Amino acid sequence: MTDPALRVHGPVLPDGEVRDLYVVDGRITYERPPGAELVAQGWVLPGLVDAHNHLGLDDGGAVDDAEVERQALADRDAGALLLRDCGSPADTRWVQERDDLPRLVRAGRHLARTKRYIRSFGHEVEPADLPSYAAEQARAGDGWVKLVGDWISRDEGDLAPSFPAETFAAAIAAAHAEGARVTAHCFGRDVLPGLLEAGIDCIEHGTGLGLDQVEQMAAAGVALVPTVMQTQKFPGFAEAGRERFPAYASTMEDLYAQRREVLMSAWEAGVALYVGSDGGGPARHGHLAGEVLAMVELGLPAADVVAAASWRAREWLGFDATLAEGAPADFLVLDRDPVTDPSVLYAPSRVVLRGRVVA
Repeated sequence: MTDPALRVHGPVLPDGEVRDLYVVDGRITYERPPGAELVAQGWVLPGLVDAHNHLGLDDGGAVDDAEVERQALADRDAGALLLRDCGSPADTRWVQERDDLPRLVRAGRHLARTKRYIRSFGHEVEPADLPSYAAEQARAGDGWVKLVGDWISRDEGDLAPSFPAETFAAAIAAAHAEGARVTAHCFGRDVLPGLLEAGIDCIEHGTGLGLDQVEQMAAAGVALVPTVMQTQKFPGFAEAGRERFPAYASTMEDLYAQRREVLMSAWEAGVALYVGSDGGGPARHGHLAGEVLAMVELGLPAADVVAAASWRAREWLGFDATLAEGAPADFLVLDRDPVTDPSVLYAPSRVVLRGRVVA
């Protein structure tokens, strides 16, 4: 049975032209079909993209399918219609078969150093095995591999690279040979030079970046997903480790103090920034609007952050960037212009996924 045609009226972003937008058989058209029902009026925004999501993950590792569904629905109902998985121990491929759940780009499991990451989250391997695991995860995922670039070293009592630079380089080369892009968790400074020299495609968090490195990223087209809501937790991380690891506590406090400087320097250098909630593990799902507001509160222009959370991110991940004729009908309808008031993202009046009103 064919779904009834839908009609939405209002400014269609990103250009803001006021139009009648129609949905027929799950796709956008601007030619009026017979019997189209007006379902919403307002600003029409291409579906949001959570560029750092951990569908299927919780504090203890993988969750069951019922919890995966709950997480995915929370993201969807908040307007995140495309999720870029940044590492999950759960097999979430079945989500891609569900028309009522967000579109999902999977990265497979985190690749971490043995006993140098959160237990049960990823594959924990030694340096000699990292390239082969990177190739394996490249084949198992949807074009992305996630490395744990740095984590606390109990021997050093501080953040330290998880692997030698030459090992990271070999792993990145192995993933690239399989046609995948590579991203890495990076809180600190020391891991960054080797990853950037090796041709990594994206940095997650990136709180240790220096001015020369953001310029290098901009020149090479390396993206940054700053996960500001996650880095807000650094003072708590520092306090929790202060007695046992005072150097680590000091490092986390320093990284927290320079968050705004790093983010603004990346934006000023022209680094491609995207918006990621880090949903999963200690973070909850369905809070991408909070990340948008957190980035704006640190000083980024709202117009740039909204674009980074919507049409720019969709293009980056290989999806239709705009609501052009024939594009899949994945969009939000909002009561106000999100470019001037991004807080409206907390309460979309309609969420349409694959041509159906889902929230």
